[in-house]
Amino acid sequence: MTYSCPLRCVHCYSESGRRPSRQLDHDRMLQVADALIAMRPMGIALTGGEPLLVKGLLDVARRIADAGIAVLLYTSGWNVDQALAADLLNVFHRIAVSLDGATADVHDRIRGRARSFERAIRTLSLLDEASQDFTARGRAIATFGIDCSLMRSNIHQLEAFCTDIAPRFPAMRHLIFGVTVPSGLANRAGFAELELLTDDQVRDTASSGQLTRLRSLAPDTLDISIEDNRMLLMHPDDLARGRSLPVLQVEPDGAVRAMPIYEGTVGNMLDEDPDVLWQRALDRRSHPFVVETLRPVRTMREWAEAARRIDQYFGTVEDGARIGRRPAYR
Repeated sequence: MTYSCPLRCVHCYSESGRRPSRQLDHDRMLQVADALIAMRPMGIALTGGEPLLVKGLLDVARRIADAGIAVLLYTSGWNVDQALAADLLNVFHRIAVSLDGATADVHDRIRGRARSFERAIRTLSLLDEASQDFTARGRAIATFGIDCSLMRSNIHQLEAFCTDIAPRFPAMRHLIFGVTVPSGLANRAGFAELELLTDDQVRDTASSGQLTRLRSLAPDTLDISIEDNRMLLMHPDDLARGRSLPVLQVEPDGAVRAMPIYEGTVGNMLDEDPDVLWQRALDRRSHPFVVETLRPVRTMREWAEAARRIDQYFGTVEDGARIGRRPAYR
């Protein structure tokens, strides 16, 4: 929806808050929404940056929901009040609040702004209160939960999310742990080496035994999942086995990324047939350079190196300049 953001997350895939917002005006946002609706997707997720900064967000969400398509929201929870919490539950199908630490010191450091933990917890409290109120009145509303990006700085807090955070919100229904992948600022010098999980950590964290243990610690009403996010790699071997990622990623200005975590677009929803753009995106996955670059990848470090090569190859001159300005992570 926008690249504007009040936070400065150390791992931001889109580098939001550090580049022009590129968000569309109200009419053109609805035009993009209509183009996506015409494709009849299983669902549409509205993200950012911080999508709640976008005037007209709820209009776009209602447009999608009224078409019978599930619409999801990903937010940092920075600017939610009681009235907005109720509106979000009424319009969206599912709401995910990003929480990358079970304590303020960890979350605020990762999110790059003081009191971001406090704001996210308050948003979860408001959603919880409104959800319980709606349920008591027999109203069908959205489910809400937490989305956590796992890295070395917070991997030690997995249990605390289940034992300390989750019980505070009885109406919360999902807790998703997703392994951070080498995209955007998560692929800059230093970050891949210091913060991306090691291959052993990914294997252990995403194991069935770990999932069973975490579920035993959390409330029974909470659905917990752990995603290794390997599908975002789009490895040629995975694609050959039918393990594709059926996702079309649209940038704030309507441009369509060829592959979600890598630089490079294939056109714009505002002036081209979305089905043609989807086909171009699929074709990029079998591009000779992509296949050659991704086929040898087996480890997280190799993935990070391959992502850098793809970004440089398919990115614009502007993208290259932005990548060159990324500060080293220490």
